[in-house]
Amino acid sequence: MKQKIASLLEEILQIENIVLETPKNKDFGHYATPVAFSLAKTLRKAPKVIAEDLSSKLNQSELFTKAEPINGYINLTLSNEFLDSTASTSLTNKQDFAKANNQESILLEYVSANPTGPLHIGHARGAVYGDTLYRVGKHLGFDIKSEYYVNDAGSQISMLGLSIYLSIKSQNHEDVTYPEEYYKGEYIDDLAELAKKKFPSELLKDENCINELASWGKDEMLTLIKNNLSEAKIEFDSFISEKEIQPKFNEIFKLLEKNSFKKDDKVWLKSSEFGDERDRVIIREDGRPTYLAGDIVYHHEKYKRNFDHYINIWGADHHGYIPRVRAAINYMGFDEKQLEVILCQMVSLLKDAKPYKMSKRAGNFITMSDVIEEIGSDALRFIFLSKKVDTHLEFDINTLKAQDSSNPVFYINYAHARINQIIDKSEFKENEFETCEITTTNKDALDLLFLALGLEDVLLNAFSSRELQKIHEYLYSLASSFHKFYNKHQIIGSEEEKQLLKIITVVSLSIRTGLSLIGIEAKTKMYKEKND
Repeated sequence: MKQKIASLLEEILQIENIVLETPKNKDFGHYATPVAFSLAKTLRKAPKVIAEDLSSKLNQSELFTKAEPINGYINLTLSNEFLDSTASTSLTNKQDFAKANNQESILLEYVSANPTGPLHIGHARGAVYGDTLYRVGKHLGFDIKSEYYVNDAGSQISMLGLSIYLSIKSQNHEDVTYPEEYYKGEYIDDLAELAKKKFPSELLKDENCINELASWGKDEMLTLIKNNLSEAKIEFDSFISEKEIQPKFNEIFKLLEKNSFKKDDKVWLKSSEFGDERDRVIIREDGRPTYLAGDIVYHHEKYKRNFDHYINIWGADHHGYIPRVRAAINYMGFDEKQLEVILCQMVSLLKDAKPYKMSKRAGNFITMSDVIEEIGSDALRFIFLSKKVDTHLEFDINTLKAQDSSNPVFYINYAHARINQIIDKSEFKENEFETCEITTTNKDALDLLFLALGLEDVLLNAFSSRELQKIHEYLYSLASSFHKFYNKHQIIGSEEEKQLLKIITVVSLSIRTGLSLIGIEAKTKMYKEKND
């Protein structure tokens, strides 16, 4: 809506690039503009005088109830006619509410956890953030595709095969010599049990079966990962295998020859020339490509698909990895500025103010599936979007299990359910109040309507800044404003019942749309709070 108002202002005043701000004090109006200050030098007049002249012109427009000059600024209050027209359009086209039209194409890669075990809560934060960024981007009209890069060609896959093999030997009561590193947890034992049913017993007695177990185990783990993601309502447009694209490395290496060198029988990338702490090995002594080489091939594959922008969502421990990847992209002849890397900080879970117990199933970490089972996917998604993704997140899961206003998910859903309850109680039908004209002078009602119509602005701001917690904050603020309005004003039976019903229906639409974009289905019925 802010963009629309700015465009209309530019049209009325014949001035380009008008900036709009939202005053913290609602008494100052819906918007304010400092345009008079930017015109002072050109017009050779004081901003105060310019603001007064422009305000006189704006007060003749049906767009505003009031345009008031204050110390060079112009405070703008939107008219009932404009708010009503915007509300009517929104209710007539509910499926298009808060949508925009952006042409940029984006390839968004996130999660990309090694297929060697179930997803843990660290993966979950990036998964929820990435999926929400994807949902919001699509809603705003971006041509955005989501992708999961499967690291299925490295030593970690061999270790998975070895871990399954060792578990089989243990289950068969054979002597087992455990290496320093191997995967532990009940899920490995479960895989071993499945392998004993799938493969001939003679095959499993020979260490040569480890590679076959690794390949099979990887597929089983990828299925588990997809199930973990599905529990959180997350799906991907595509999965791309490192193993399938790895053979292209020799061809791609030719693009890096000028910016690489051989030392100690290894091939090194000159990543230090691109801000890295030191140069990095891309080919080992035995000729095998390194983990970095696999990522180089993958980014070559990405750029060959000609997206306008590439977004990688990585864990915070990958911070030092960024310069070497950017170096490789640049050396391959692509524009590394098209790549954006978003880092996710870690998550700490508490239960009754104490650290949440590790999962026996996973061995040494808290699984995403365990947390969803305890609090549900809605609560998981909501809390993981409550803070900027680059800040540490700590929360107590008992807060999210509470069925009262202390639980933010409950609080927002309760507002939506309450509105539905009010509409059900009214004698007016939907087509009667959704088409009525809003003429009320009730400032609280108009402020509530203005807030509800601001979802698109919030989404655009959250997406462009990558600060998705702004959606979380907006929905909580809107729910809070509605609850306050409900407690202060009579709706059913009031003289302005139809107008108020129209306004709170827009509130309901905004909450429902906002929640859907963070992966939550708004509730229409729920238990009342005891003290309500």
